[in-house]
Amino acid sequence: MRYFLQLSYDGTRYHGWQVQPHSTSVQETLQHALGTLLRRPVDVTGAGRTDTGVHARMMVAHFDVEMPVADEGQLVYKLNRLLPCDIAVQRVWPVGDDLHARFSAYSRTYHYFLHVGKQPFRRHYSWQVFTDLDFDRMNRAALRMMQYTDFTSFSKLNTDQKTNICHITEARWEPVGEGCWRFTVTANRFLRNMVRAIVGTLVEVGRGRMTVDEFCQVIERKNRCSAGESVPAHGLFLVDIKYPEP
Repeated sequence: MRYFLQLSYDGTRYHGWQVQPHSTSVQETLQHALGTLLRRPVDVTGAGRTDTGVHARMMVAHFDVEMPVADEGQLVYKLNRLLPCDIAVQRVWPVGDDLHARFSAYSRTYHYFLHVGKQPFRRHYSWQVFTDLDFDRMNRAALRMMQYTDFTSFSKLNTDQKTNICHITEARWEPVGEGCWRFTVTANRFLRNMVRAIVGTLVEVGRGRMTVDEFCQVIERKNRCSAGESVPAHGLFLVDIKYPEP
């Protein structure tokens, strides 16, 4: 029997979502807690793989068990008592065996936060930039991404991905406080390091080092070396995952 689980986590002290041989991951920590409560080893499959230091306001995962969970609410309560303070489970619910946390999702949304100037209380979850940026120009460049589907230029090199094709349906910057901006991007799937590479390249546009047309040329070259540097992980949050209605 299959169950979906919704959780959130602060990724600061984890080496990403996926189990690592010699480092602590969110997946490993969750599997250990579930296995302890269900009294058997449990494999958990996540909707995606957040990188080291990346956060999730919403992550979805699934796990399979032979016998139904007696009380999903109690399982949530006990998991939250057992898990460390930087991982929280919101709910657990049964789904059909054909529903897959990763492959059944049809969209994912990320937020990236940056702030201009020194702001001590934002520093852990937002990237500080030291120069003013032209966010109107950055938004014009961001909108152009929806004309493309091959984002090789924004993918980490030497990955196991079979395709670099993604369909972006939303990409925009908006102010969320004095000197603080949020980038929202939604797509059916994302490549490794893709959002952080996009933001780094858009910042080059905002600094006046790259035009909107040159930003498009970066995408068209399908070469990671043409794009800007990846921005720090601590400003990135996975915030939403969509599935077909039951």
